[in-house]
Amino acid sequence: MPTPGLDGYAPAWLEPEHEDLAELARGFFSKEVLPHAARHEQQGHPDREHYRAAGELGLLGLSVPEEYGGGGGDFTHEAVLLHEQMAVGEGSLGLAVHSGIVTGYLVAYGNEEQKRRWLPGLCSGELVGAIGMTEPGGGSDLQEIKTRAVRDGDDYLVSGSKTFITNGGLADLLILAVKTDPGQRAAGISLLVCELGDDVPGFRRGRLLDKIGLHSNDTAELFFDDFRVPAANLLESEGSGFLQMMRQLPQERLVIGVGAVAAMQRAVELATAYAKERTAFGKPLIGHQNTRMVLADCATRTRVSRVFLDDCITRHTRGELDVATAAMAKAWLTEGQCEVVDRCLQIFGGYGYTTEYPIARMYADARVQKIYGGTNEIMKELIARAL
Repeated sequence: MPTPGLDGYAPAWLEPEHEDLAELARGFFSKEVLPHAARHEQQGHPDREHYRAAGELGLLGLSVPEEYGGGGGDFTHEAVLLHEQMAVGEGSLGLAVHSGIVTGYLVAYGNEEQKRRWLPGLCSGELVGAIGMTEPGGGSDLQEIKTRAVRDGDDYLVSGSKTFITNGGLADLLILAVKTDPGQRAAGISLLVCELGDDVPGFRRGRLLDKIGLHSNDTAELFFDDFRVPAANLLESEGSGFLQMMRQLPQERLVIGVGAVAAMQRAVELATAYAKERTAFGKPLIGHQNTRMVLADCATRTRVSRVFLDDCITRHTRGELDVATAAMAKAWLTEGQCEVVDRCLQIFGGYGYTTEYPIARMYADARVQKIYGGTNEIMKELIARAL
């Protein structure tokens, strides 16, 4: 996975098996999913069959132990998959959430029965996974969530709502953050695994949100009104949810960083190719000093970002990625993504503002990277606290 114009760099963790995985993933996204991109954008979500197809190829649950149907790898394998998805411009399948986040919660906090019940379906693509944290009345402040779960015999009755839920339109399995003790802040939060369906009493999917970008990835509102969830679906114990989320958020932020660097790389590749083909004032754009300087800056930012990302990935696989460094990665890499894509779009001139050119869609898709997973303002607060 070389940085454009700077061939020869490879992550320290890269092994031949990662390169084989990258080739398999690239072929799947390019040949099986991308041909349907226009229809996915129009309908606002991917086809469920593509999750199953990814599962058949062994591309889901790469870091899930083999005994639960996964690939038996680690986060480096997930990173390769997500890099290739972004690098080819496939944005419909919510694999960053499905495999990069949801399976991680179940592996880390699920008991044996829970793991055997849900992980094989997520790894095969028969189940689509989502996680529900954000609510209409609040964003990054997870301690103030309002969705409640009240114990009723062997069940919990859940009432409330969630919004901006990636994969929410298709999800069969939802890890839901709830308040089991409304009198507490962080100590009152628990995580429930909810089995969803379109005709389940007490549960309703809202509209698919009409977003600036990421048009082919379903992002939905979810509503609960005395929705019954078995108490056996609780992850670990009541009140442990906030700590569980804090432990998993560094990986979520690293997932976002992987997508950011892959997008930067693709933007430089597209802009460099265009600058070599397009002429202005009697010579190719790349023959003009300003264009060369822009591309040089963007290539350098991409290379530095890649090295920082790979250091974070190495730390994470060793269990050493701390909250502040993960926040640095999320904030700096996503800001770099927005800057690089914007500067590369400028090289395309008016064509860069037309959706027939991928750079335009990349520009619209990039903006949310600085928002979800905790806003970059929150990331900087986390960094400052560690100083």
